[in-house]
Amino acid sequence: MPWLPSVVWLILLIFFAVAEAATVGLVSIWFAAGALVALLSTFFTTNIWLQVGIFLLISAVTLALVRPLAGKYVTPERVATNADRVIGRQAVVTEAVDNRAETGAVKVLGTVWTARSTSEAAIPAGAAVTVERIEGVKLFVTPVKTEKE
Repeated sequence: MPWLPSVVWLILLIFFAVAEAATVGLVSIWFAAGALVALLSTFFTTNIWLQVGIFLLISAVTLALVRPLAGKYVTPERVATNADRVIGRQAVVTEAVDNRAETGAVKVLGTVWTARSTSEAAIPAGAAVTVERIEGVKLFVTPVKTEKE
């Protein structure tokens, strides 16, 4: 049965290709490449150990060479969320910020957020503030210093 190793490598190639197609990340493409080269090697040698060695070598080489490149080009870049974009921005107080009364709201980038003061001091409505950080759904803000202060 000289065709048996070819069938085994073909089955493995199909298995690894289907597994790759079924996953989101690059999981088994390296093994599919190794199985393809091992399948092609069956036309030149009947030594099963040589074919297994070729499979392992090609799988390891493609994993070592392609994975870093694929990680760079396939992995999507981190996109700032709405929350990330507001940190460091200036906002306008729409409802007086009072930590003791647990009230306060600011408008930043067209969105109204609940707010708390980082300095514990009350901030009147209409004041300009800078967003320092986010905790949960609350922005912690600091009043913008004016030239008179």
